[in-house]
Amino acid sequence: HGLRGQPSNRKIPGPIQQRALRRLRQPEYAGFGPTLAAVHLQRAGMRVSRETARKWMAAAGLWRSRRQRLRAVHVWRPRREAFGELVMMDSSEHAWLEDRGPKMVLIALIDDATSRIGGRFAKHDTTEENLRTLEGWLRRWGRPVALYTDQDSIFQPAGPVPVDGQLRGEPARTQFGRALAELGIGWIAAHSPQAKGRIERLFGTLQDRLVKEMRVAEVGTLEQANRFWELTFLPQWQQFTVQPRQRRDAHRPLGRAHRLE
Repeated sequence: HGLRGQPSNRKIPGPIQQRALRRLRQPEYAGFGPTLAAVHLQRAGMRVSRETARKWMAAAGLWRSRRQRLRAVHVWRPRREAFGELVMMDSSEHAWLEDRGPKMVLIALIDDATSRIGGRFAKHDTTEENLRTLEGWLRRWGRPVALYTDQDSIFQPAGPVPVDGQLRGEPARTQFGRALAELGIGWIAAHSPQAKGRIERLFGTLQDRLVKEMRVAEVGTLEQANRFWELTFLPQWQQFTVQPRQRRDAHRPLGRAHRLE
């Protein structure tokens, strides 16, 4: 071919590559992977594909691929069939704002069938904050069939059932458990971290991607973090959701007897 040994006509000019690498060397982009780096370069007006960003970053020493690790054979639990059949809920205490702001906990929910997420940042992981987070999901989507959590004392009572409850045949419940019972939402307890793998993997992604996105956006307070989460990050997350096997929505509407306050 006549162009053998010559640079491709589609090769991105060197000045653009140098400009992109200068940007990615800035402290706020530390630890960015090729996919996220390509997104931010496009936002800055540089149309660079993920593969091109990967090659540039690898050559400049800004990124190294992870070695494939041998893993034990694991049979993945199939997703639920419809949106709202099962919603997982958990909390993650992390340096979400790094050294720019206070320590916070992210209380998050993820739908098992679609990977649609919700949640909010709070100062502490308490019953009240978990109920407020659940309220946001209920007002937006309705009542899911079941909620899947760990066995934290917020969800799992530590002591025996009081005598009057035993006489009435009532199971031991926390305040959160009583709320679920009144709403007609089933509760499923996880017996190991692996059992709630979907939301654990969600936090792994958020602790990487969300932290970096808030760094670039210069988010420094709890209020700014919740605003960024609701108005910027959740709309971006739509690209990671999946289509459920059934189109029906299993959420049930709130009734007049359901006083969320």
